[in-house]
Amino acid sequence: MPLALILIIGIFTLGYLAIIAEHSLKIDKTAPAIMSAVLCWTVYILFAGDLIAVDTLPAWFLEEHANLDQSALIHTWVGEHQLLGFLGEIGSILFFLLGAMTIVEFVDAYGGFAIITDRIKATSTVTLLWMIAVLAFFMSAALDNLTTTIVMISLIRKLIASRQERLFFAGMIVVAANAGGAWSPIGDVTTTMLWIGGQITTLAIIKSLFLPSLICLLVPMLYLTWSLRGQTIHPPQAMPYKQDADQVTRHHRNIIFTVGILGLLFVPVFKTVTHLPPFMGMMLSLSVLWVVSEIIHHRADYDDDTELHITRVLKRIDTPSVLFFLGILLAVSALEATGLLASLANTLDQSIGNINIIVFLIGLMSAIIDNVPLVAATMGMYDLSTYPTDAAMWEFLAYSAGTGGSCLIIGSAAGVAAMGMERISFFWYLKHIAPLALMGYVGGALFYQWVV
Repeated sequence: MPLALILIIGIFTLGYLAIIAEHSLKIDKTAPAIMSAVLCWTVYILFAGDLIAVDTLPAWFLEEHANLDQSALIHTWVGEHQLLGFLGEIGSILFFLLGAMTIVEFVDAYGGFAIITDRIKATSTVTLLWMIAVLAFFMSAALDNLTTTIVMISLIRKLIASRQERLFFAGMIVVAANAGGAWSPIGDVTTTMLWIGGQITTLAIIKSLFLPSLICLLVPMLYLTWSLRGQTIHPPQAMPYKQDADQVTRHHRNIIFTVGILGLLFVPVFKTVTHLPPFMGMMLSLSVLWVVSEIIHHRADYDDDTELHITRVLKRIDTPSVLFFLGILLAVSALEATGLLASLANTLDQSIGNINIIVFLIGLMSAIIDNVPLVAATMGMYDLSTYPTDAAMWEFLAYSAGTGGSCLIIGSAAGVAAMGMERISFFWYLKHIAPLALMGYVGGALFYQWVV
């Protein structure tokens, strides 16, 4: 293996370990994530001449840059084509995340979540956990696992005072959201990739994966029903709304809540109709909510310094989580750009052979490495002539890549969002949630193989 690839693997591994040991090192996980991403790409472009042969570059690229020498040609390919190409994909996720977080903050500022929280009277831990998990499971299929996680974690902050109790609920929200997203073409980015690529169709994936995905949630939930019986939660003592939100009229609160939730539900519809990336629909929904809030703000003559104003809402966005997302996805994209992920997939294919075992392992690997490049590599290894549309392999891949990431906190977009919003440590999740997620993942996989 070339020295450059060894260095990139080493840098990624060290960065990954630093993220895991965030609390022990007392260094925020965002810093090593960004640092490892920059260093991986730096090593790649410095040694690109040893890794890329000019004659393997696309003909259109060679024609477009015919005036460049070999060294400049390779550096241009890495720096301007590969890096910026990945950045475009990552940027669409980040803008989606920013839009969703801002909409949720808007609804929160106006006390909109009271419409839901005022109707939830459960104090039993088991009862509330079932309500939250089932709601997250079905919401994720309609929205997606990332948006659902953001909304549901914002919701439980209004219902649960104890941070330790809230962490446990946040972990199960990740499991439920990932399970719910796997059986819907718009519920998880990897399922969406397979849907757009023609590997699966809408009705077939819903029919085949609904029950396995439900089993993936039910297995840990049934265990928790037994292990947590008799426990109660500690609701907030004070009003769960901000002082400014208490001054908002019920009419204005309902308007913001309705526009915000409908805006989130509109995103998958917009994507289906226009075929534009989901972040475009999210930005449109945000802009509509923004205009509505400004009209309400000025007509009601609220103070511009209030928490209800857009400038104050934007300041509450969790920027470190967004930057962490940028770092970890850029670092993984370096592994994909150098061909390391594709090599790993090919090694699995040659050494194992059984496609069901390979796909099952890909699901477990997605807990360590982002599931998007893993699915992309798998789609590149097996074409539609080998496995036609709606073949069992594609369906099982959608399930595995969608739910396997729950086994580690950084294994899915939903997990990364929860990690940032509630400051969940890697080892806390590994100890308390990962075994439950693994139980569900194995249960759903066995159900698919034996029953579906």
